[in-house]
Amino acid sequence: MPQPPTRTSGAARVPCPAGAYGWRPLLLCAVLFFVIGFVTWLNGPLISFVRVAFDLSDLAAFMVPLVFYCSYFAFSIPASLSVNRTGFRHGLVCALLVMACGMVVAGQCLHTGSYPGALSGFVLLGAGLALLQVAINPYVSFLGPSSHSAQRIAIMGICNKLGGIAAPIALATLAMRHIADLSTTLQNGMDAQKQQAIQKDFLNAVYWPYMGMAFLLALTALWTARSGLPEIQTDLCNNNDKPKNFIKTLYASLTPRTLLGAGAMFFYVGVEVLCGDAIGTYAQGFGIPLDQTKFFTSLTLLFMLCGYVCGLLLSPRVIPQERYLVLSCLCGGLLSLGAWVTQGYTSVLCAALLGFANSMIFPSLFPLALKGAGRHTAQVSAFLVMAYCGGGIVPQFFVILKNIMGFQASFSCLALLSYGLIVMYALTFSHTDFDKKHD
Repeated sequence: MPQPPTRTSGAARVPCPAGAYGWRPLLLCAVLFFVIGFVTWLNGPLISFVRVAFDLSDLAAFMVPLVFYCSYFAFSIPASLSVNRTGFRHGLVCALLVMACGMVVAGQCLHTGSYPGALSGFVLLGAGLALLQVAINPYVSFLGPSSHSAQRIAIMGICNKLGGIAAPIALATLAMRHIADLSTTLQNGMDAQKQQAIQKDFLNAVYWPYMGMAFLLALTALWTARSGLPEIQTDLCNNNDKPKNFIKTLYASLTPRTLLGAGAMFFYVGVEVLCGDAIGTYAQGFGIPLDQTKFFTSLTLLFMLCGYVCGLLLSPRVIPQERYLVLSCLCGGLLSLGAWVTQGYTSVLCAALLGFANSMIFPSLFPLALKGAGRHTAQVSAFLVMAYCGGGIVPQFFVILKNIMGFQASFSCLALLSYGLIVMYALTFSHTDFDKKHD
């Protein structure tokens, strides 16, 4: 067993990433994953909210997840450079502060009725989450033996999905109680001035919830800064590295394993957001009312939570995490076909159950892509987090294709394509280490 870490400069400096660090670091990481889930999965009901509040088309309303997830693509490399120089712990604190600023901007702009301004707030929020994800996923992977990394990430996933379940319910309760009545009222037509007044009152309902979340994020940042969270020392955390050296190692990390892993992550996050954020739009295609569809994101995440618990019990004791990845994709493919060939609530249930199938893909895929990365870990992690932009792009394809081939066929085809490509990656790289030729 390693010796207990010693404190220097307010943080514990730990020389070996494979040691046992106790329950406190995992507890704080669990809180942070709850925050990630809460902030991220607000997008699902928010799509319906802005569609009604700003009288938008589906394509315009889906700009919310598009700009949010594309922030990962734009900011992951700068985030990785920051983590490379400051370490994981300071990266977590900075990320929470940036997220708090994003919440303030988004809430203020929604309050004033500026949709472009609100989108800029979501960009800033996504930038903070990009930094948080770049830091926290490798951090959790290094908090113990690599063979149990999927298990640890599954624990974090449970906390993440608890936050994700709470977020749509909170938004629906606080700001969307009368969304169906408002939608009907606006569709029936009324005086423009009266319509604007009703929409403004509707938008004002989200102001204080967003300000409250910004305050909580700032408090979490303060708690993280003062918590004595151990600073895990790896080859990637070198405060003396120059940016040009980072870019050089960034180029060196561009192996087939990394690029194809980023591609697999792109489609995984895409299909996860598709069955989480887009399920409300999917259900509305069957004529299911808004008063019900606003809770369907929470239903998907509830199934995902069940999947994490199942994975926590089975992996790696019963099923190795690489095999679990393949089985999860096969389950997702079957459910996608079920959503295609059924109708109404049965089809929506199949789409929601994709949350169960998706639950253990990320905990297995992320460590698989990082396997053997060594000093390239920060760079590989950055490429994987950049690929989260699939969460904004794949749902946009759904919105476009549903007008061409129908909402059921477009949903199922995108899901089947995603699961197929992830399986191909898993089968190709599950028994190979990181390409060593660049080391």
